[in-house]
Amino acid sequence: MPHVTTQDGNQIFYKDWGPRDAQPIVFHHGWPLSSDDWDAQLLFFLAHGYRVVAHDRRGHGRSEQVSEGHDMAHYASDAAAVAQHLDLRNAVHVGHSTGGGEVAAYVARHGIPQGRVAKAVLVSAVPPIMLKTDGYPDGLPVEVFDGFRAALAANRAGFFRDVASGPFYGFNRPGAKVDEAVIDNWWRQGMIGSAKAHYEGIKAFSETDQTDDLKAMSVPTLVLHGDDDQVVPYKNAALLQARILPNATLKVYEGLSHGMLTVNADRLNGDILAFVKG
Repeated sequence: MPHVTTQDGNQIFYKDWGPRDAQPIVFHHGWPLSSDDWDAQLLFFLAHGYRVVAHDRRGHGRSEQVSEGHDMAHYASDAAAVAQHLDLRNAVHVGHSTGGGEVAAYVARHGIPQGRVAKAVLVSAVPPIMLKTDGYPDGLPVEVFDGFRAALAANRAGFFRDVASGPFYGFNRPGAKVDEAVIDNWWRQGMIGSAKAHYEGIKAFSETDQTDDLKAMSVPTLVLHGDDDQVVPYKNAALLQARILPNATLKVYEGLSHGMLTVNADRLNGDILAFVKG
């Protein structure tokens, strides 16, 4: 399997499909998943002639289960290692949830300074910060994330099953069409990864203030979010992102869930394609 070695010796798994001279679109997955969560997007954009790249975050999927570095700064530097190894230029970086935080950190701290990024897309993304702070008083209390940590430590398999079958895809809503295969695939991706990476990743996605990263993202950035997102509330995420980003386009989908990139891939893929082409 293809891997790149990071500056601190970590092995990061990646996929690299399509023509090497085509514009690259790079996908950054959410917590606690893997690059497999982008299947619908990888195949769609590959069919439209793009080079598609996706990696498994450190401690997730097929990447090395290292003990340290489960924070947004290392996530971004690992993404930079992949981009440099493949010499990706004029790239569009697309991030979902925690991957949206990774995109913001990568683009601001590595991609723009190195001249590698053309555009960015944030899907149901966590920035600027999920945690309630003095600067963001409408955020979620730390007790919410403490509950995540306690549930993961007590029964990771059960916790992951509950997340996937409930709020992540909105399958807990009255009348929802539940897709058991989607639930199984979410659970499969999560359980391949490291419990330590997942546990410490909760702090990374909830407590990292990325206001400065958003301010530094001068490239055109598409912000997509569902207004029925029960995981990352859009009013504390997408609406703030659009306000902070220098060059943002915002689209909020009525009634869509946190996992809309999977269960509503047909709608999102078309909107992202139009943005990439535009």
